[in-house]
Amino acid sequence: MEETLKAHVLIVDDDDGLRSLLEQYLVTNGYEVSLAENGAAMDGRLAAGKYDLIILDLMLPGEDGLSIARRLRAGVNLPIIMLSARGEDIDRIVGLEVGADDYLAKPFNPRELLARIRSVLRRRQQQTAAPASEGGNIVRFGAGFELNLNAQTLARNGMPIGLTTAEFGILQIFTQHPNRVLSRDQLMDMLKGYDRDPFDRSIDVRVTRLRRKIEPDPAEPVYIKTVWGQGYLFVPKGADQ
Repeated sequence: MEETLKAHVLIVDDDDGLRSLLEQYLVTNGYEVSLAENGAAMDGRLAAGKYDLIILDLMLPGEDGLSIARRLRAGVNLPIIMLSARGEDIDRIVGLEVGADDYLAKPFNPRELLARIRSVLRRRQQQTAAPASEGGNIVRFGAGFELNLNAQTLARNGMPIGLTTAEFGILQIFTQHPNRVLSRDQLMDMLKGYDRDPFDRSIDVRVTRLRRKIEPDPAEPVYIKTVWGQGYLFVPKGADQ
């Protein structure tokens, strides 16, 4: 079965026409689709069903998309594709910083959105593919960190640390290439399915978010070090062992 079949997508947008258009298009392409016009309606859908991906408009009445994305990241681990009529780079960067997995400026071709949905879901499927043994399932580093490759979770001393799909993907790559400098281009190539075009700073933003979650002092990182002019170096032992 292809990764798109039966995947359940929740569209959160206050534009009735766009919601209907996207629903028809995605259903035609093998998705199950639910609709919500604002954050409150979205909360009701999430409480009543299970979803694989959220398409979230930035400009919503009441609670805006950025606030909703921050709130979602604190409670659920679902990929988010953010939509916005404002296509400036700053909006894209902010969207990434609050945890969006991808960003698409309006107006857009539905085929482009479909390609991005498939890309995000493919990455999620690759990241959650189960290794053959428990030994390969848990990656340990630093002072009590455990990265579970099956569950796509990170914990420290048993306490969960929330990661977005993209953050998990980058951290998984770092743990697979310890003590080796990886350039931004190498990281983008290893993150299969990511487009380079939408936002050139996507790697930097996600590394910054990761540092906030795992570094004792994000301003003086001991696990994910910047090698100026070259890229990033992951040091599993950090300064804690």
